[in-house]
Amino acid sequence: MDTYAGSLSGKTVLVTGATGGIGLAHTAEFRRAGADVFAHARKKSDELTELEQATGARGIVGDLGTPEACRQLVRDVVAASGKLDVLVANHATMTMAPLVEADASDWWRVVDTNLLGTYAMVQEAVRVMREQGTGGRIVVIVSEWGVIGWPDATAYAASKSGLISLVKCLGRELAPEGILVNAIAPGVIDTPQLNVDAVAAGVSLAEMHAIYAADIPLGRIGHPEEIAEAAVFLAQPDLKAMAGQVVQVNGGSTRTRA
Repeated sequence: MDTYAGSLSGKTVLVTGATGGIGLAHTAEFRRAGADVFAHARKKSDELTELEQATGARGIVGDLGTPEACRQLVRDVVAASGKLDVLVANHATMTMAPLVEADASDWWRVVDTNLLGTYAMVQEAVRVMREQGTGGRIVVIVSEWGVIGWPDATAYAASKSGLISLVKCLGRELAPEGILVNAIAPGVIDTPQLNVDAVAAGVSLAEMHAIYAADIPLGRIGHPEEIAEAAVFLAQPDLKAMAGQVVQVNGGSTRTRA
């Protein structure tokens, strides 16, 4: 994306869940915008090393299974860079099961990781940004399912819906300080998760794409780069009036419901 090339030069950005499909795109786009990017992964891996080499991002590891671990990740970035200007909370976990078959402990694990963990990370990031006194940008990646719900995805959808409410509240609370908090709710995106969906449905990957595209006014599923471009837009220093918003990047499948 050339529009924002160099626009985040001198800014420090933390991208969580950076080695997945959308996370990879976030890392690449923020690096293209000139930011010093810390690309998070749960553990050191070949994928993380390749991402570092390909983009020049700095890999950082941490299992975000507890709120304290989420806070510590922010502290680790600040210890390494001296600051944090932008947080892109992209990490998530998901399980699928009909409600009556869902294991309660597994249900809460999804909610705790996605909602409570992100809350803790944002809380720590806000503390840092307040101390810096220069404002900041927080972008939370939610989901279309958090807006409209989805069968067999109650834990995931509930966690994402909770994040949408969190973003709306913080948009009001933190905007006076120049800390702008917004969310992106992707629709169906071309990531490795679609391979899992195709296997579960007993169809080819191409057929899975076509099935999802049939319900999208644009006529196709989304690309990870389109989500990353929206995130870079929401991170711009001269962005003034976007606060507490849910940007729905979904080709028109969901409109004005967030």
